[in-house]
Amino acid sequence: MAKLSRPRSGTLQFWPRKRAEKHLHRVNWETLDNHKAEAEGVLGFILYKAGMASAMIKDDTPNSMTKGKKIVVPVTILEAPNMKIFSIRFYKHTQVIKEVVVSHDKELKHILKVPKTLKSIDSEVPQEYDDVHLIAYSLPSQTTVKKVPDVIELAIHAKDKLAFAKSLIGKEISLKDFLNKHDLLDVRGLTRGKGLVGPVKRFGITLKGHKSEKGVRRPGSLSPWHPARVTFHTPHAGQLGMFSRIHYNLKVLTSNSISQKNINPGTGFKHYGKILGNYLVVLGSVQGPVKRQVLVTPSFRPTKLQAKKKYEFLELV
Repeated sequence: MAKLSRPRSGTLQFWPRKRAEKHLHRVNWETLDNHKAEAEGVLGFILYKAGMASAMIKDDTPNSMTKGKKIVVPVTILEAPNMKIFSIRFYKHTQVIKEVVVSHDKELKHILKVPKTLKSIDSEVPQEYDDVHLIAYSLPSQTTVKKVPDVIELAIHAKDKLAFAKSLIGKEISLKDFLNKHDLLDVRGLTRGKGLVGPVKRFGITLKGHKSEKGVRRPGSLSPWHPARVTFHTPHAGQLGMFSRIHYNLKVLTSNSISQKNINPGTGFKHYGKILGNYLVVLGSVQGPVKRQVLVTPSFRPTKLQAKKKYEFLELV
């Protein structure tokens, strides 16, 4: 008789399975800083999920079975309010050696320590540094989502990073300044929170027989006698959702402003409302519920299959 074996229920790659501490987690910018971008700019942007819809597009992909035809695909609409810079960080040997605050807007007083007076950045620049990053914050007051901004650290792609950072002081960064011909994006965000759930839904274990005396929706054995303890490999009930996940290589269909092309439904998007400014439409789904903030970055490992796709956005249906 063959040996009975099967893959374990649930991956152990993500551990511990608990709620994320931040809605926007930090990014390893070293992999993206070497990204071969055609134009200088920031390597990240904060957006808010407005919802999903079906879109009519024209397929212009070479050698595609539907080339030249109109097809309907699922899309996700993301609202993109402008961002501003709070401070400039200087790094040396991967360590922060200096941070210069360049903004004291009223929106930041509830979440950050804002100085009353600002110092000149020319006098605060250290003599030696390896890299320059930005601490940027969104302007959700330009939307109907909320008023408190979200803060994130962003890397810069430019020949002279300090000069480019200086040029952004006091200015608003729009979605057009970020895209710079990026057709594929990586979306970082939190999944939808499910709360406390059992091991069947959390790990996908098999239901036991209906005549089982010690529960049907629980593992058959917690652990052996020796070692006399329960390891983390055993499927247990616990938190599901609110986990940090990344969607790689999402295709950008279109990005525009409501003033130029209005895609709002008559009553607005469900549980979100109407988009007021810039928006981004990507192919497929994005993790998280409506109104969840996500961070988009250029794809650092694009695939040939996604890169060769060419679509022309027509309308939402």
